[in-house]
Amino acid sequence: MDPVFSIIWAVVGLVVGWVISWAISSQGAHSKMRQAEQSLADAEERARRIEADAERSAETKTKESIIAAKEEALRIQRAAEADERQRKGELSKRESRIVSREDALDKRSEALDRREHQLSSAQGQVERKKSDLDAAIAKETEELERIASLSQDEAHDELLQKVRQDSVHEEAEILRSSEQRVKAEAAKTARNIVSQAIQRCAADVAGEVTVTTVHIPSDDLKGRIIGREGRNIRTFEQVTGVSINIDDTPEVVKLSSFDPVRRETARVTMENLVADGRIHPVRIEETYKKAKELVDQRVMEAGEDVAFDLGIHDLHPEIVRTLGALKYRTSYGQNVLTHSKQVAELCALMATEIGSDPKRAKRAGLLHDLGKAVDREMEAPHAQVGAELAKRYGEKPDIVHAIESHHADIEPTTVLDFLVQAADAISASRPGARRETAEEYVKRMEKLEAISNAHEGVDHTYAMQAGREVHVMVQPEKIGDDEMTVLAHDITKEIEDGLEYPGQVRVVVIRESRVVDVAK
Repeated sequence: MDPVFSIIWAVVGLVVGWVISWAISSQGAHSKMRQAEQSLADAEERARRIEADAERSAETKTKESIIAAKEEALRIQRAAEADERQRKGELSKRESRIVSREDALDKRSEALDRREHQLSSAQGQVERKKSDLDAAIAKETEELERIASLSQDEAHDELLQKVRQDSVHEEAEILRSSEQRVKAEAAKTARNIVSQAIQRCAADVAGEVTVTTVHIPSDDLKGRIIGREGRNIRTFEQVTGVSINIDDTPEVVKLSSFDPVRRETARVTMENLVADGRIHPVRIEETYKKAKELVDQRVMEAGEDVAFDLGIHDLHPEIVRTLGALKYRTSYGQNVLTHSKQVAELCALMATEIGSDPKRAKRAGLLHDLGKAVDREMEAPHAQVGAELAKRYGEKPDIVHAIESHHADIEPTTVLDFLVQAADAISASRPGARRETAEEYVKRMEKLEAISNAHEGVDHTYAMQAGREVHVMVQPEKIGDDEMTVLAHDITKEIEDGLEYPGQVRVVVIRESRVVDVAK
């Protein structure tokens, strides 16, 4: 076949195929359109039915809601009407009660008015009777004054004076009886408290003596201690402030100083030098510095230990250090630090028994002899020195006053003052506490009385309170009031110069005048 015809037929075939396919597709589109229109018509019909159903349902619900609302409104209206009827009933009842009360008040007011009228009438009668009675009394009084020859005021004064005299006498009898009973009970109670405190305070009372001698291995060391031309002993005395006494006593070197801590430091220095064997000025100075540090440490530890044992934890460090120095201080052989601790315990026990503060009492008892650590460096009683130290380092006024008054240098005024006085006397006077023998005690008492009796115009002298107080009775015709002051001063001065005694001695000069007459 001719290629041209083939191409033509191919093109014709393509066109015929396109026409046929177009016709087929157009027929399908028309069919689909008819189907879509039918579906749309069906949907519109269903929508109309749904809308009609919805309208009918909404109308039904609206009617139901209106009916329910009307029923609820009716119910509320009925409840409100019931409440209103109830309130009206209560108001009616209240109104009835108020009306009845008003009636009662009106009746009571009328009764009160009648009583007031009656009282006014009675008061008038009382006034009239009172005036009549006053007139009768005045008349009787005038008659009594005429008969007794005394006015009313004079009789009144005389009666009061007699009543006063009788009451004063009875009051004196009551006071005397009460005073005797109170004194007896107080003495009994005081003895019980002191005895219980002594029994409960089981402290060591044996006397102690600070060592003032150093034992050396041989007498050959005495020459080395003295040194060439005495340079070693001079250096030792200059560095330590302690005097050395090297005598014929075998294997003993004696140390002498008024300061117990300084003497203890010198003792430790000497013992270390003797143990080391090298004794020369440089070595003495080095050994003394080490010994001083050691003794200072022991002093501080001793103060801290006694404060800890007593449960006192807020003391100033300088007070603790001063307390520790009392470890090397003795009073008539009694260690002062041990004595202070014992006084603190006694104060606390007695304070507990009488209902006072045991902590304050314990603190005052511990610090009462604080001044003995430094009293030999000052010209003042140890009680005053201790009070000044305590005040300087922040102690409370009641503690300071108890320290200052424990030897009656000033007048004790508080319970704490008397507790410290009593505990100090108990600790110092217990058997074995101090080493003064009975013979020495008697001699001291005799010497005290002899010093006072030697003065002109002295009648009798009595040494009291273990020699702490002297009562001097003078002849009133020879010693006047002015001479008493001079006499007390002279006796005090002679006691200071001629006797050695613990604490202080109080001199009391007593002048008594008596006038005696005899009725015959």
